[in-house]
Amino acid sequence: MHASSTKAPTPLARWPLPPLLKASLACHVGAGALAMAQPALWPWALGAVALDHALITGTGLWPRSTWLGPNMRRLPAAAAARGELVITLDDGPDPAVTPAVLDLLDAHAARATFFCIAERARAHPALCREIVRRGHCVQNHSRRHSHRFSLLGPGGFVREIGAAQQILADITGQMPRFFRAPAGVRNPLLGPVLQRLDLQLVSWTRRGYDTVQRRPARVLAKLAGSLAAGDILLLHDGNAARSADAVPLVLTVLPALLRMVAQQGLHTVTLSQAAGVEAATH
Repeated sequence: MHASSTKAPTPLARWPLPPLLKASLACHVGAGALAMAQPALWPWALGAVALDHALITGTGLWPRSTWLGPNMRRLPAAAAARGELVITLDDGPDPAVTPAVLDLLDAHAARATFFCIAERARAHPALCREIVRRGHCVQNHSRRHSHRFSLLGPGGFVREIGAAQQILADITGQMPRFFRAPAGVRNPLLGPVLQRLDLQLVSWTRRGYDTVQRRPARVLAKLAGSLAAGDILLLHDGNAARSADAVPLVLTVLPALLRMVAQQGLHTVTLSQAAGVEAATH
């Protein structure tokens, strides 16, 4: 199965430089000018550059930050006005968990968005296609989910994300339109690459920490403590932690979460539906 070609990549030069990065460039230029004009002040110039780098690094470690460029943390206002929210599931597909997740979603007539690791999707293509067949959408969560992802440069980002795009499109017949960075961590070079690949960065409103937390009640409280229209919620069908009785946390939390969504008069949609974005198909 092959997806049709998408529109031509947007040149990197067209990426709008965020204010923080404009300030960073000004800091570097100013520090260099100061060191040249007043050599004795070079330690102060170097210190300013070091502080600038520390700020940018810290910003990249903050998954919900918008200082490095656009980052969808909540749904558009129109989607929130319709009472919509999105449940996202990361790190799959997992043949031991994802089928049960799909059955739970069916039982509640719910829709979800699966941010899939492309290599796992390639290992389980039928399961990845089943996600789409049941009315959900598959989006890009990188090719390998490398812990070194945030250290990549433009070439590395293009290879890692671009390869994932093609793998997922070949399997599902739909070109992903959204990207979530592994662990949400990134660097300033990611934004231009996403624009070239016609992808929008997505983080979340709240996460349940269900890869480390083993108490379902705590995961549910983090996700639903202030549940509201427009939320983007994060759970995992891959790398899911197990509760004391060895049940993946998502399988216990998801039914209770979906009941709470219904009780509050909200309804789940895919990220594509909420954002009004149609997938490019073959």
